[in-house]
Formats: sequence, structure tokens, C-alpha cells
Amino acid sequence: MENRTDPALPILAFDRGTLIVSGARRRPAEPFRWDERTRQWRCYARHYSAVREALGGLVQDTLPPPRSVCWPRPQLPELRPDQKQALAAWESAGRRGQIIMPTGTGKTVVALAAMTRCSLATLVVAPIRDLMYQWHRRISQTLGFNAGILGDGRHEIWPVTVTTYDSAYIHMERMGDKFGLVIFDEEHHLPGPNLRQAAEFCTAPRRLGLTATPERWDGRHVYLDELIGPVVYRQELAEARGATLADYQVVRIPVALRAEEQRRYDLLSRQIREFMSERRRGAEKGFSAQQQRGAEKGFSAQQRAQRGYRWEDVCKESGSDPRARQVLRAFHAKTAIETRAAEKLRVLEDLFRLHTHEQVLVFTGSNRMARDVSQRFLIPMLIDKIGKRERQTTLDGFQAGRLRALVANQVLDEGIDVPAVKVAVVLGGFSSPRQAKQRLGRILRKQAGITAVLYEVVCQETREEQRSRSRRRSDAYQGTRHWHL
Repeated sequence: MENRTDPALPILAFDRGTLIVSGARRRPAEPFRWDERTRQWRCYARHYSAVREALGGLVQDTLPPPRSVCWPRPQLPELRPDQKQALAAWESAGRRGQIIMPTGTGKTVVALAAMTRCSLATLVVAPIRDLMYQWHRRISQTLGFNAGILGDGRHEIWPVTVTTYDSAYIHMERMGDKFGLVIFDEEHHLPGPNLRQAAEFCTAPRRLGLTATPERWDGRHVYLDELIGPVVYRQELAEARGATLADYQVVRIPVALRAEEQRRYDLLSRQIREFMSERRRGAEKGFSAQQQRGAEKGFSAQQRAQRGYRWEDVCKESGSDPRARQVLRAFHAKTAIETRAAEKLRVLEDLFRLHTHEQVLVFTGSNRMARDVSQRFLIPMLIDKIGKRERQTTLDGFQAGRLRALVANQVLDEGIDVPAVKVAVVLGGFSSPRQAKQRLGRILRKQAGITAVLYEVVCQETREEQRSRSRRRSDAYQGTRHWHL
């Protein structure tokens, strides 16, 4: 549909992340709803392609077409067969959809190839600043194009721009009509209640989502189909293992808390159990309105009894109830005992000795444990408080082989390129299959004849055992071996 200038036609325009039609006597198309405030028909900008197709020449389209981009020096590596299949599937689906491939299989290369095929103004959205800068470097090195950066104090909205989900959510209502292609890296972040506006407020007809694990604990991943498009290509880890990715083994090493740690852990556990039991009994009996005030706003005694008393209620109450606040502190202290168990450091020392001539990547469950490991073994750490320059210098030193080991909390869990390493040790973390696969993916870049190994050090008779079992439900952890050191 060409932009029309016939003054007799209703006007289609972009307005703060939405499309509006002015001058129409009735609803112009299905997505539109009547906005009483402005007395115009309005819908989310993401419907732009459908609106253009539905309305034909029935409106005066005032949206500018997306700018074309000429790539100065495209130097893409030759795509592997699976990468070619992923790109072809995306193009066959109208250049809208999700590509799901394991960490380390080259999803970024597929996306860069998609950018060259489209040659349109492109917005790349990444979850964190490190990934934003990584995309900036890859676009410069591979396509010879200097992209703009939106985020981290910079406001460069150029024909090709890289940004974070937070910045895209904030600024999309003003720039949503400037791009023909939008790429959502680590797309599982997108369906959040606010972040989804990064897709809803954008008119880009061509959309590409990338992730290794789209599923979310809250089930909101079901919205990805409408925000980006359907899954057009999916490769499971088992398909890539030993082919595209290195073969690997997962070794679980159980350790015990020391006597003093165990006594403290049991005491904290008992405090939490007693508090939860008391509140649940109260919920069953039904609290008076005065007793419930501050304990659970917005729920009647009957509703509370029906739904029970849950951990989220403790978090809500902690701001006003001293006992709930005390229990929340007990929970954090209990978690700290698991993540910083002294026996884990002893096992880590043994593993360093076992892999004397290999680089080792260590993942922890907290920044404090990362500091403990860094100080004990004099190795650099990567946590969220480390500046981007120091972080890049550390990764460069690891890449060059000057550093034997590296310890990180959650900084390396998603997407950041890590130099080829074949030994990783997990000392703690969440139970989500996503984090498990992301951490495993850090060691799966293929090298001829080398089998990667992931050690999982778990405190026995603690919640860590439950998290470990949850991780092993993932296909990535099938066939886990057990060692005792």
C-alpha cells in the first residue's frame, strides 16, 4: 500500500507506540479499538503489517517506509547446514518468527545473515549492556557498519541501533516507526509485563527472536508468538551434541555442611517452618480483619484460607511485619550457608589440581561466594558490579590464555561470548533449566577430540539437592555421573 495524500481518506499515523486512524466513521480494521480520550481508532503499532494489508488504499498512510541499509563490508562466515535451515525457515515464514538453538550454535551469525538479507533499518534488543556492546562489536566487525547505541548513557538512534530491553521499553513509543527489522536476543525476557511494550510499540514488519530456552516459569512465553511470530526453527541440545557442539559429561559431587554450618542451617530452617505453619493454621481458621491487616492486603480470610499461605505472602508482609522480616532474613542466611559452604572450596581446590593444565570457569550462586573464590585462589571474578572495561579486559586475558581460571555469578549466564573452555564448575545457582543450559553452553564450543566436563558441587540435605534434581530434569543434564571427592 503506497502512502496516499488524498485529503478525503482517513489518516493512518504513528502515535506514541500505537497506530491511530483519524476521520473514519467506523472501525477501519479488527485490531483497532475506539479511544474515547482522543476520539480516534487506536491499536498497538505491532499490527502495522496486518493493518496495511487489511486497509489497502482505504486510508492515507503517513508512516514513512523503513530506511534501506547498505552494508559496507559484509564478512559473514559460511553458514553451517543447520544455520542455513534456520535462516531459510525464518524467510519462508515471512521473515517473522523465533529461532531456538542451544547456546554456542551460532544464533548471532544467523541473525547477522538475516540483517544482510533484509538490508533495512534494524534494531537489536539485548537483555544487558554487555550483550548490547557485544552486538555492536559483531556488527562492526562482520558487517562493517557502525551501529548506534541506545542505553548506558548514550542516545544514538541510527539506521542500525543496538539497545537493551529496558531502554527499548522506555524509548520505543518515540522511535517505534523507524525500523523495518527488529531482533530480540534472549527473547524470553520480552514477555514481561512492561518489557513486552518493546515489541508492541514497534511497527517493524520483520521480526526475529533468538534464544536457547524460551520457556518461562510464569508461562508468559506463550505471548512470544504474537509479539514476534511463531517458532520457525528449533534445534534440541541432543541434536547438536557431538556434532555442532562438543560432547560433554556432567559430574555431580555431593558435599556435606560442616557441623557448625549444619546446626545453623537446621535452626534457620526450623524458624521458617514454624512461622509458615503458624500462618497457614491461621489462614485455615480465618483471621479477623485487624489480624489480617498488613499480613495480606486485598484478600479476605476466606480467600486466604482457600489459597493457603505462601512464600510470596512472606515477601509482601516483610515491609510491615517484623516477624515476616525476620523470617525473610533467616531465609537469606540459610541460602548463604548453602552457597558459601566451606567444603565447596575444598572440592574446588581438588578440581583445580585435577585440571592443572586446563582453563576452568567457576559459577557461583552469589556475589559473596564469587569474592570468596576469587580471594582464596587469587583468580579474577566477574560480577554485576564490575565495570565493562575491566570485564572486557578480564575476558580478553582469559581468551589469550593469560588467566588460568575465572569465577562469575550470573554475568556469563546469558549470551556473552566466552573464550573456548572445556571445564566448568557450578558451586551454586538457581534451579531453572534455562540457567543450567546457559551455563553448560559456556563449555560446549567444539574442539576436535576434546570432551567438555561440567562439575556440579551440591550440598547434601539442603535445598540445593532439590535445585539439582530440578536441573537434572533438563535434557542437558541427562546421564549425570556422581563422584565423591
